[in-house]
Amino acid sequence: MASKVTENHTLAGHLGNLTPEQEQALETFRQDLTTAGLYTPAGEGSSASHDDATLLRFLRARSFNPAAAQKHFADAESWRKKHDVNKLYEELKPDEMLQSQRFYPRWTGRRDKLGIPLFVYRLASLEAIQQELYAIPAETRYHRIVALYEFMTRFTFPLCSHLPRPTAPTPISSTMTIIDLENVSFGAMWRLRSHLQEASRLSTANYPETLHAIAIVNSPSFFPTIWNWIKGWFDEGTRQKIHVLGKDPGTALLELIEGHNLPAPYGGALEWKFEDDPHLDEDTKQAVGGAIPKGPVIFVNGSVVTLPV
Repeated sequence: MASKVTENHTLAGHLGNLTPEQEQALETFRQDLTTAGLYTPAGEGSSASHDDATLLRFLRARSFNPAAAQKHFADAESWRKKHDVNKLYEELKPDEMLQSQRFYPRWTGRRDKLGIPLFVYRLASLEAIQQELYAIPAETRYHRIVALYEFMTRFTFPLCSHLPRPTAPTPISSTMTIIDLENVSFGAMWRLRSHLQEASRLSTANYPETLHAIAIVNSPSFFPTIWNWIKGWFDEGTRQKIHVLGKDPGTALLELIEGHNLPAPYGGALEWKFEDDPHLDEDTKQAVGGAIPKGPVIFVNGSVVTLPV
């Protein structure tokens, strides 16, 4: 079931790449959310409660149907209030964030040719520490993955939107992710299924359209069996963004990612592995003052802000 990853230079459905019908859907969506008390437009000296890139993620997830997108948005906002997501993120301790990052896709510190952040998920690394993973109470695990999604949407995306890239000024609002299945056993995949499913469901429900593409590499012979029971976790739109590459993915990945930004295990020249911190390029180092601070941070107006403010 190998497939070729295609590069979408236009980022259709994103700001700056909307059809007239999509522009109208966005305007209708804003008005409907305002009427429902779910959105506050920008005012004199104040920003809108949600930026257009966020609104468009919900619209893309619902095929630009404003009514369906409003239901999705309202449900996500109710979920945020239920879990007090802002407070949950602000109160996350730096060591808790560092520990949590070991269990989920990690940002390499680099970006693809569109400027989209490149993440990697090596499941063999996760298999080696799964006892530690399941020793963490389920509620704590859930809260920590929420915090990592907050870090992605409130820090990584705005930071990458600030950096030079060919798609500017369209904001960055999604990731390019390599999932590495090298040396993963069928039993390990089965034992990790609830962990992987939880992350997938959380993203689909509350952080929609944050995936630009997934490239699955080093897939074992039993992967078609695995795929049959995990593909139901994703909607059709997401499934179309998942591409299974062969044992030598470098050729396909180098069409999307410059060699100096692609980790060496996947055909590039970047010395980085899953257990490493982000390997920032010079533009990113300059933007964040040399290194990403530990703990909860956001990136606002070209600057790193450590929480709580």
